Amino acid sequence: MKQKQLLFLHLFYWGMFLVGIIIVPYFVFNKGHFILGLTYCLTSFVCFYFNYFFIVPKFFEINKLYKAIAGFFISVTCFVLVRYFAEEVVLNHFFGISNYPEETEFWYYFFDNIYNSVTPIFMSTVFCLFKIYSSLDAERLQLVEEKKSAELKALKTQINPHFIFNTLNNIYSLVYQKSEKALPAIEELGQLLRYSTKDLEKDCITLDKEIGYIDSLIELEKLRLRNPELILVEKNIKHPHLNISPMLLVPFVENAFKHGDLRGKGFELRISDHNKVLHFYLLNFKKERMKDSVSGIGIQNVKKRLEILYPKHELNIKDSETEFIVDLKIDLKDE
Repeated sequence: MKQKQLLFLHLFYWGMFLVGIIIVPYFVFNKGHFILGLTYCLTSFVCFYFNYFFIVPKFFEINKLYKAIAGFFISVTCFVLVRYFAEEVVLNHFFGISNYPEETEFWYYFFDNIYNSVTPIFMSTVFCLFKIYSSLDAERLQLVEEKKSAELKALKTQINPHFIFNTLNNIYSLVYQKSEKALPAIEELGQLLRYSTKDLEKDCITLDKEIGYIDSLIELEKLRLRNPELILVEKNIKHPHLNISPMLLVPFVENAFKHGDLRGKGFELRISDHNKVLHFYLLNFKKERMKDSVSGIGIQNVKKRLEILYPKHELNIKDSETEFIVDLKIDLKDE
């Protein structure tokens, strides 16, 4: 609970308390003694916050009922002693006013005031427990957010090494073949690394930047393909400045290049954002020697991030013997 809300709750309680103890009896019905009523209010106030700040935090434990009972009796004793000192000592000495006859014994006064102490002590306990559990709930939510943040940070750090590993393998093969495409490939890799080192630290980037990663990746991969025309890409982006978590789509494309049959069949990629709903569709055919699942570290990484960042997303993955299809929808306007 926020501090302002808690303060308002306290002010409301004491406002109602003053109305019930002083305003209504002494100003509406003209009954009782104003000074004694005011003394009772001050006594209640002192004991309320003594119980609120010291007794309940130290003595109230669900698993130790005896401590809670002991704390209650300490608060009652405090109330009785404070009220006795205020009414029977201070008021009697300075104003000649006393709430009880002079012959009243202390033990009678004590037991008679247990009833009067119950309301402020009970409400004080309720308010304090409410504050404690609200604070615990806020701490729990903070821990959840910190856990999410730490997990996302860890997942992001997995992306870059995995991406570099795959790309360096491609460049190595080009260098080994002494291909003229090796230098352009290194330039493309440098461009991608500039993207990743700059934007991976951000929580969100614009959609056009994420698609720019994919375009650069595809151009890099095409350098090693004999039939680059088999890579079919269709983009229909009307809202390029929508925000998206960085490197969320790239692992799917990496997966297609790593496991797809790019010599014979290539793959098909379609990206659109109709009504600000991102629709990412990727179809790639598997290599003949790879009939098992192709969902590796990168795909599992994306699944975890989607669960954390976009709980309302729709992800359908079809992993058959011959093809691997990713159909992802994210409502970016609600995120």
